[in-house]
Amino acid sequence: MRVPQVCIVTQGVTSRAAGRGAQLWLVSRARIRGTFPWSRWLFYNRTVSTLDRNELGERIAFARQRAGMTQADLSAAVALDRSSLAKIENGSRRVSALELARIAGAVNERIEWFFRPAPPAVISHRNLQEPGAASPAIDRLIERVARHVEFVTERVSQAWPDTPALARPGTAAQAEDTAARARALLDADPSGPASALVDLMAARGLFAFSFDLGSDAADAASLLLREGGVAIVNGARQVGRRRLALAHEFGHFLFADEYTVDWRIAEQDSTEGWESRLDRFARAFLLPEASLREEFHRLINEGTDLRTIAVKLGSFYQVDMATLARRMTEIGLVSFSDANIVRSVRTGRADIVELNLVVKRELEPPCLPKPYVKSVLSLYRSSDVSAARAVDLLFDTWTEDELPPVPELPENAIWEFVS
Repeated sequence: MRVPQVCIVTQGVTSRAAGRGAQLWLVSRARIRGTFPWSRWLFYNRTVSTLDRNELGERIAFARQRAGMTQADLSAAVALDRSSLAKIENGSRRVSALELARIAGAVNERIEWFFRPAPPAVISHRNLQEPGAASPAIDRLIERVARHVEFVTERVSQAWPDTPALARPGTAAQAEDTAARARALLDADPSGPASALVDLMAARGLFAFSFDLGSDAADAASLLLREGGVAIVNGARQVGRRRLALAHEFGHFLFADEYTVDWRIAEQDSTEGWESRLDRFARAFLLPEASLREEFHRLINEGTDLRTIAVKLGSFYQVDMATLARRMTEIGLVSFSDANIVRSVRTGRADIVELNLVVKRELEPPCLPKPYVKSVLSLYRSSDVSAARAVDLLFDTWTEDELPPVPELPENAIWEFVS
């Protein structure tokens, strides 16, 4: 028998996980086989009172502004007088749970967003933005990812790795040295490509996710959490660009950059500035100089033409041609004119067959780090989160039917949840 679970409005955290008395809008779920219907939900509309009304009003106003809505827009969307919304936002009027639920839906936020503090890096980033400015989609997504990861890791016993913050490289040579240290941190093969980056980086405390954000969105973003960090890669990019973006974000993580959003990584020609040195770090991380030189000269000695060399090296190291051309130029393997030839190469279907290439799909969206997924499933198995909350924590990449079976509890176990 599945016993009733008492949860906060997210329909996700049981009382023993959320803390007794912490609930604002309670949901009781009873699923008692043979006696009650398959599922029954009871909602209690209560006035929100445990959070300071001024602070809650400020968060509602911020969520509205971030969604690009005026007070008139939001009040119309939730069937509320504009004057009432204005009073809610300035703290002179309470907001009921049902009103807050409608507001949350209109601004596309979960209820707990209004009550759980954001990670410090998110708050710092907000403070640098223009008041009332709408946020890019990637800002909202990485905040959601950060909140999910912190929610899960706070509830799962996990020893965070002691990953040292590295000094920022001030020169190209220092970027090369730091890239070698970063590969060593991941126990990556020093003489070959670094594969399975998501799993390797998760072991060092960076949880990387890949979602299709569209061709017009940023390449990637990352932020530091209280422990560890998270990164998002735009899965709309090709695999080589996705790997370059993740290597770039790993650099931000290692150099303790609190919050970054990166657009069109490595497309600038400048060799000066922090982002350019970070681009150099990312290329050196994916294409270690000694290994690349050895593979290049081996192919040259075999009489391989430049186009085929580019195709084979791009496949072996799982990088795009622009990154390969830039790397080969900066370490003196090819001239600028040959680099332009490499940059123009496109791997075709015939190349895959005739050269026996293995097609890699690393970071293909949606991609979630395995340790994170295992932690969510662990919380679900222990009844610390409901099926709906587990699916939400998994960013809807699973369905409730795909979740593992949960051990049935005796009927008197209900008092552990509600007493």
